[in-house]
Amino acid sequence: MAKTILAVDDSASIRQMVSFTLKSAGYEVVEAVDGMDGLEKAKSKSINLVLTDQNMPRMDGLTLIKSLRAMPQYAKTPILMLTTESSDAMKSQGRAAGATGWLVKPFDPQKLIEVVRKVIG
Repeated sequence: MAKTILAVDDSASIRQMVSFTLKSAGYEVVEAVDGMDGLEKAKSKSINLVLTDQNMPRMDGLTLIKSLRAMPQYAKTPILMLTTESSDAMKSQGRAAGATGWLVKPFDPQKLIEVVRKVIG
């Protein structure tokens, strides 16, 4: 059975690129337009990996990560930040919130697949 990845980004073009890249590698992808939408979708479906942007309306990536980590079913789920933010301060905030890893946009589709495979197989 295909692993399910939740892709959370307020940019439709980024969501499409992430979705296309991961679906072509055999993953099922659920898209969310911001952190609130991502949290709702995570509650209604079993997710194997979360990819989230940082800067979004309604709920940002760090808040989403903290919210997911507070839920028992997502305490150990890999969560990757996919964002334009690349400062060490932001990365350490991500780690403190519970992020598993960090990818900087624009992303290389092959690298995204490699990282996802490494994290969830």
